[in-house]
Amino acid sequence: MSLSLLLALVLALPALPALASPGLCVGPVCADEFSRSAQYHWQLRLRVNDQQGHHERLVVDCRNGALSPQQGQVERGYAGAVARRACRLVAEGNG
Repeated sequence: MSLSLLLALVLALPALPALASPGLCVGPVCADEFSRSAQYHWQLRLRVNDQQGHHERLVVDCRNGALSPQQGQVERGYAGAVARRACRLVAEGNG
């Protein structure tokens, strides 16, 4: 099963967080536990972690790629790239 199809299926159920296996990675940052906001369909929630053991939960606005919170332990350049990639995969899955 392709990652985009799996991610689309997981995000179709906004109340159930999903564990991506092995996750979606860009450089040293990976994301998992994707969920979609039931109220704001353009928001995607995810957990990011890096190779140094830092992890945090983020919300990304898929309309413009903005991350919340804007600062954190995980490097935001890579975290933003992972978040944008997840948004693209969701958009492709919803076709």
